[in-house]
Amino acid sequence: MKFAPLHLLRHYVLVLAASVVISVLHALFAPHKPYMVSLVYSLCIGSCNWALIDLGRFVVGVDPKTQWPRGWRGPALVASGIVLGYLTGTALADAWFGWSSWEGQSARQLQASLAITLVAGMVISGYFYLMGKGQVLQRHMEEARNQATEAQLRLLLTQLEPHMLFNTLANLRVLVGIDPERAQHMLDHLIAYLRATLSASRVTEHSLQAEFDRLRDYLELMAVRMGPRLRYQLDLPEDLRQAAVPPLLLQALVENSIRHGLEPKVEGGQITLRAELDPSAPDHAPQLRITVQDSGVGLRPASPDTARPDPGRGFGLTQVRERLRTLYGPEARLSIGPAEPGPGTTVQLRFRYQRLSEPAFSSPDSPPHV
Repeated sequence: MKFAPLHLLRHYVLVLAASVVISVLHALFAPHKPYMVSLVYSLCIGSCNWALIDLGRFVVGVDPKTQWPRGWRGPALVASGIVLGYLTGTALADAWFGWSSWEGQSARQLQASLAITLVAGMVISGYFYLMGKGQVLQRHMEEARNQATEAQLRLLLTQLEPHMLFNTLANLRVLVGIDPERAQHMLDHLIAYLRATLSASRVTEHSLQAEFDRLRDYLELMAVRMGPRLRYQLDLPEDLRQAAVPPLLLQALVENSIRHGLEPKVEGGQITLRAELDPSAPDHAPQLRITVQDSGVGLRPASPDTARPDPGRGFGLTQVRERLRTLYGPEARLSIGPAEPGPGTTVQLRFRYQRLSEPAFSSPDSPPHV
């Protein structure tokens, strides 16, 4: 078990609080004794119990699943720690006041004091045991959730949309005969798109420049099918090109803009991707704001007569939200609403800004955006 000072200090503070409560209860049942005496004895005994049991785990060894010793060693540690802690704590308090508790108390009083120490020690140790086990289970759940999210990402990375790919290849076949130069241009984008997808499957984060380059290749491929009905603009400032982002973060947002926004619209429209620092975020905790806006048909509310999900609750957006929450915590946000000025839809991502420690792979120079 890894030594965690803050974790142990938290335990010690709880033990001190319990010791104060015990001293108050003892004073209520023995009002003839000064409260300070009960408090000192309770704090000394509680501190010794904590040191022998909580720190003793590092000597005995712990089970990673519970953070407590395995088998009989756990109860043995608690029992011996309580008895030795009682004796040691009593001796320390006796030294503080300059007397001997064994001479001034009857056997019944000593038995009652020891019983109180045993019950309190077992209750507190049981609480720490359950709390440690719960923390381990919570970490395992978080790890399982992270692994599931990453597994879903890997699945998305390995499943290129066959319909889009086959249509692209069919269009390229036609262009080879009538416009070889444009066919070569589209083939370059297809190769770059596939290469970037393969590279993204091997890393957990890459630069925002690489993400935008990959989306440019994807949009160029979609333009083979949609022609002039699809226009796009990518706005990425120079100082944000090395911002660290998870791969394929924006893919689902762009796909939704095309599928639900531009394709249903006869004349098509434009998709705009914009990255900037959120001006409302504090300087010590900058946030990256990425906007995906389309001029399509806009949001359509769910109908009770159809199975259409509520806006923003589809599989793609749900996965983006889950990845943001997993990677950046609860402060990360995804919002969706109507474009201003409309018609259309705007999706905004806000999450912690950080730069890559080293420049990430970026696809070769792509043609300027349109």
